Amino acid sequence: MYLSTHFRTHNCGILNISNVGETVCLSGWVATLRDFGGLSFIDLRDRYGITQLSFNMENNVFLSEAARSYGREYVIQAKGKVVERSNKNPKIPTGEIEILVEELTLINASETPPFTIEDNTDGGEELRMKYRYLDIRRPLLSERLILRAKMIKAMREYLDERSFIEIETPNLIKSTPEGARDFLVPSRMQKGSFYALPQSPQIMKQLLMVAGMDRYYQVVKCFRDEDFRGDRQPEFTQLDCEMSYVSQNDVLNTFEGLTKHVYKKIMNVDLPDFQRLKYADAIKFYGSDKPDLRFDCKIVDLLSENVIKNSSFPLFLSAEENKQIISGINANGCAAYSRKQTDELVEFVKAPHRGLGGLIQIKFNEDGSVKSSADKFFNEDQLREIGLLFNATKGDLILIVVDREAKVRKALGDLRLEIAKKQNWLKKDSWSVLWIVDFPLFEKDEESGETIFVHHPFCAPHPEDLQYIDSEPLRCRAQQYDMVMNGWECLSGSIRIHERELQNKIFQKLGMDEKEIEERFGFMINAFRYGAPPHGGCAFGIDRWVALFANADAIRDVIAFPKNNGGRDIMMDAPSVVDSKQLKDLGIKFEF
Repeated sequence: MYLSTHFRTHNCGILNISNVGETVCLSGWVATLRDFGGLSFIDLRDRYGITQLSFNMENNVFLSEAARSYGREYVIQAKGKVVERSNKNPKIPTGEIEILVEELTLINASETPPFTIEDNTDGGEELRMKYRYLDIRRPLLSERLILRAKMIKAMREYLDERSFIEIETPNLIKSTPEGARDFLVPSRMQKGSFYALPQSPQIMKQLLMVAGMDRYYQVVKCFRDEDFRGDRQPEFTQLDCEMSYVSQNDVLNTFEGLTKHVYKKIMNVDLPDFQRLKYADAIKFYGSDKPDLRFDCKIVDLLSENVIKNSSFPLFLSAEENKQIISGINANGCAAYSRKQTDELVEFVKAPHRGLGGLIQIKFNEDGSVKSSADKFFNEDQLREIGLLFNATKGDLILIVVDREAKVRKALGDLRLEIAKKQNWLKKDSWSVLWIVDFPLFEKDEESGETIFVHHPFCAPHPEDLQYIDSEPLRCRAQQYDMVMNGWECLSGSIRIHERELQNKIFQKLGMDEKEIEERFGFMINAFRYGAPPHGGCAFGIDRWVALFANADAIRDVIAFPKNNGGRDIMMDAPSVVDSKQLKDLGIKFEF
């Protein structure tokens, strides 16, 4: 690595015992200053690490006094000899050595920063986001950005070796429906007209396949004007990919290979071949289309079991008539939960966004006894028979709910994750990476009752399901696939429609007439007139993937300059009001 010798011969993270006796020059920020009277020390920090500088009053009073006058985050240059430390620090790579400073230069003074620049900082999140350029100096955050760069490099290496080419697509495009609101950009030259910032390069990369580019990728910014949470930002980064003349298996194998390559290169982890789990099974057994399989805890359905049919429990007896299901999970090792702990689980499933009425509990105690919250309706033999359905053993807690299927699956899916967190089943050094396949092509909109697309309108149906497009569209499966890592969706993709007639039919199924199709997608439909090859692809959510590797709580922790939960850039104070002249130039009038 080249360093300008005018300011430094080495960085602050590279020197070790083999450099003893060398004269070096370092530059960086004052991380800490420790004064012991005749001796004083400065921890000098740059992006690469920390090196201790040593000052001795007996050797040079002037240098020692100068060092004592410096504050945190002063930018300094130090020249001196590398010596072995008497009090070594095994926690850092440079902990065996220090620099006996012979020359010291103040490059730039600093005001006292608003929070400590260290991993265990005293700064709150809003304050650190306001001074993000200081926050990035903290080793924790700078290491995450370096990790991000290494991961992207590994992705590019894999794709470049397989004849993919990186092509940039435009950021000012036509507004098209892709499931979220567009960010709109007014045109000064075409007053009253608007560009949209791309939610993804979806249409452009399909047109690149029509153009014969065959294998495309791009590390690309995407924009969605949607509500915020920990795994979302208004602008985010994708590894966007597309391939021609491929089947679904070809795409899955290619990007499973990429994922294994990145895990090995960055984490030194050898992943096994990925499980391929059907969407319907993911919902049935785990209550989610992004299940975390680092632990088991499957949902078990009970409605058809004889022990349920023969019970006197009114809630069970009326379930089928009320079009409800009876399902539960086995919380392994949780039979010793206190009343307070089980009450917390009851309140968890009764939360408004889950909406269940409660939990039926069966405890298989360590002493061999069985106790249930519905004891008066079941004898011990019946409880043990239910336990067999869950493979329950001593120490297990069975939790059962009754309600409409969608609510039950959702609540139990959330509950298994909640218990996994409480029981520490989610080991941070273990990995669950799998494919979810066979998504539904259409679904009913909950509010309007209209048929809408689950993924996007360019996703190809399974060939054997084409017969249902007109008569039973909700029966159609999509050639869509997601990759799930530790319960996070980190990739989504599909085989695309490449035939003009089928694409038109899908648009019509979504309620578009010929005029609307032409206005929104005419350029794409016209391109399909000229021999579009079969093609498919995917996009990795880079921010989510980096956050997983970095063990970060939210994707904003791995983005250099993120927005807060309200979508604001606190550092730049954006979005902000603009000058009235700018609005006039754009032909926009605002009334507040």
